[in-house]
Amino acid sequence: MKWYELSERATLEVTKTDKENGLTAKEIALRQKQEGFNELAEGEKQSALLVFLEQFKDFMVLVLLAATLISGLLGEYIDAIAIIAIVVINGFLGFFQERRAEKSLNALKELSAPQVLALRDGKWSKTLSRELVVGDIVKFGSGDRIGADIRLIDAKSLEIEESALTGESVPVPKYTRVLEGNEIPLGDQENMAFMGTLVTRGSGVGVVVGTGMKTAMGQIADLLQNAEAVITPLQRKLEQLGKILIIVALLLTVLVVGIGVLQGHDLYTMFLAGVSLAVAAIPEGLPAIVTVALSLGVQRMIKQKSIVRKLPAVETLGCASVICSDKTGTLTQNKMTVTHLWSGGKTWNLSGTGYDPSGTFSAEGKEVNVSREKPLQQLLLFGLLCNQTTVTKKDKDYVVDGDPTEAALVVAAMKADFTRQNVKGDFKVIEEFPFDSTRKMMSVVIEGKDNKRYVVTKGAPDVLLTNSKSIVWENRHQQLSPSGREEVQNAIHSLASQALRTIAVAYRPLESYETITTEQAAEKELVFLGFQGMIDPPRPEVKQAVKECRDAGIKTVMITGDHVITAEAIAKQLGILPKGGRVLEGHTLNTMSQSELEDVVDDVYVYARVSPEHKLKIVKALQAKDHVVAMTGDGVNDAPAIKAADIGIAMGITGTDVAKEASALVLLDDNFATIKSAIKEGRNIYENIRKFIRYLLASNVGEILVMLFAMILALPLPLVPIQILWVNLVTDGLPAMALGLDQPEDDVMKRRPRHPKEGVFARGLGWKVVSRGFLIGIATLAAFIIVYDNNPDNLQYAQTIAFATLVMAQLIHVFDCRSEKSIFDRNPFENLYLVGAVISSILLMLVVIYYPPLQPIFHTMAIAPREWLIILGLASVPTFLLAGSLLTRKKS
Repeated sequence: MKWYELSERATLEVTKTDKENGLTAKEIALRQKQEGFNELAEGEKQSALLVFLEQFKDFMVLVLLAATLISGLLGEYIDAIAIIAIVVINGFLGFFQERRAEKSLNALKELSAPQVLALRDGKWSKTLSRELVVGDIVKFGSGDRIGADIRLIDAKSLEIEESALTGESVPVPKYTRVLEGNEIPLGDQENMAFMGTLVTRGSGVGVVVGTGMKTAMGQIADLLQNAEAVITPLQRKLEQLGKILIIVALLLTVLVVGIGVLQGHDLYTMFLAGVSLAVAAIPEGLPAIVTVALSLGVQRMIKQKSIVRKLPAVETLGCASVICSDKTGTLTQNKMTVTHLWSGGKTWNLSGTGYDPSGTFSAEGKEVNVSREKPLQQLLLFGLLCNQTTVTKKDKDYVVDGDPTEAALVVAAMKADFTRQNVKGDFKVIEEFPFDSTRKMMSVVIEGKDNKRYVVTKGAPDVLLTNSKSIVWENRHQQLSPSGREEVQNAIHSLASQALRTIAVAYRPLESYETITTEQAAEKELVFLGFQGMIDPPRPEVKQAVKECRDAGIKTVMITGDHVITAEAIAKQLGILPKGGRVLEGHTLNTMSQSELEDVVDDVYVYARVSPEHKLKIVKALQAKDHVVAMTGDGVNDAPAIKAADIGIAMGITGTDVAKEASALVLLDDNFATIKSAIKEGRNIYENIRKFIRYLLASNVGEILVMLFAMILALPLPLVPIQILWVNLVTDGLPAMALGLDQPEDDVMKRRPRHPKEGVFARGLGWKVVSRGFLIGIATLAAFIIVYDNNPDNLQYAQTIAFATLVMAQLIHVFDCRSEKSIFDRNPFENLYLVGAVISSILLMLVVIYYPPLQPIFHTMAIAPREWLIILGLASVPTFLLAGSLLTRKKS
């Protein structure tokens, strides 16, 4: 049995409480001992030390630590220190990111009311929200935040804003009667008040029926705790790459040691050479460069009004194939706006959105002068007078104090130059009967400056129509006939089919002798004036953003707690719902198993009337179909799905702290269109990571092959281990980082999203690495052989020539890595950071070669000027030989 199915008497019996006196202090203490305090539980927190140590579980990091150990055992202490420095720096970067990431439950706890008014021992007194227990009788009014889950036993004009839980932008009227039905969605449980929601109107009394983790908010907290953070595609790719490299390194070590021993070299010398090759095979700087590239991408994304909270998630945007978006406040403005008005058989359209009172009235496509339309004037004026909400300008924005539906009526009146200030001299309110969810109406008695009085009523159109005796029709009053009622109902249904919420206005002139003291006396024999149709309008820029995402192969799915008619209408307006696209409601999702949802999930574009559990279910179903899912939202109800998605996106302005803390990306402007810019940046970041992986690995292949070929040919080693490490960490590092700043190629948003299982060497990258690396190795070995054959007694000089050739070949090759096609396809000066990095690397190389104190450390000698012709000539071959070949283009 659900709480909303129980009567007031049954609720009091089940909770063992007294409506007149509440609980006793003894009973409260006993229940607190049994149930615990009314607060959200926290999961076990890892110590800072454990979080830091976990940064070293990454496969690539373990490979580097193994290389460090071997280097240290062999006496290569400089190598070991350099690798350790990189690993530790990388660990600290990850540690600081992670320590900031898990604050969701703290933010969730702040939504609980700090104090509530509770009836205890027969007296009403303020008590801390955390001390509430099941059975407490609590009272609340406008502006109060609900402190626990409550079954209402008294409600006076009570409305509660539940958007953080349900996603609905309109406050929900509340009443006390029993509801029938086993699976009523959260948003329709109108005799319940939930922890963390806000009272916007009226007052109420209720019995606490759920505290702490047993509340609706607690269920979300539990989902948030248990939602598993997914491994990003980039993390998977780097793990895959690390495994490949360690296998290659081990095979090379065994191969080199075996070849050397067979050729008669001693085992220790060959083992040292094998380890040197293993070091060459592993790009030691890769984890640090990936982190730096992501960080640089983050800085660029801040300029695009999006803040990244979790670094690896940046590139996940690049392969997002589905965006699951909340409707309210994300696709729409979360500002109810009147768009249509009807009176006497005539319909007017009203332009403008939000609370800015600028807009024009039109009928049949032509702008109208409101002063010439008396029924329209009356409809707007009475909608303003029968109203408790104010809209005021603060700085550059308009601020609402009150109900958003009433705010829409106020703004509509302001667009016709009716404001409270300029009508208060003509009318004054002398009696008011507040809105009641049972009556579904609100009424005021107003008096004009001519001393004439009127009852003005607004509310649900069907109710006002029932209470009306006549109607304003073509500027005249006439009896409301059955055919007239039918025509009004048809007009109401017409607007409702467009997902507009309608609020009707009626009035009654009072005789001088009439005194109105009750709602019943006021709300009878009314003159039906008309109604206003309003909607939470779509953001104007979203439609184009949805189209651009579709062109990029990304599907947009709307997930909302709102009604299906509203959701479907908005989805069609924005181009989200195509012809033949399916719409699913929450009650249908309740009956579907996870596998049944997976079978249809690709055909569904709109989910309406859903709960937080549904959102999580949808995200998991999409992930099961190999989609990379981006989940956007702003409410508490979105947080578990945001956390479980591949990339969680929260709204920065309207978003709750809970949603932000669960997310990986926060949009500063709450603009869905910003997601498109973020996706473009994410795609570019991934492509840039591919560029420097291509660059680093091609360089490493060249290093491996020059060493391997030299051993096969029984030549001395062309490079010593410290030179290899210098190239890997210094010469390769700066240009690789500069590649991370490269601008996107022209077609980056015209490609389909890459498959999440796409290998790091896909799209011809493996061929490019091997072919360029092979030529770099051959060119370096050729330079070594030419010099060594001429002067076999000076091995160090030949090694210096090989070192310089290898560095220059790589620095020329880096410009080829900027394009998927050819070095000639892009202007090298588009990326001035790269030009600067290459110049810096050349200068550092010259310092190592020509600065005497460094020559003994790096086993180098000063190179004669004429040798540079050989170095530069051979270094150019690897890039320009294949630059325009048909084979390269085919593989691209």
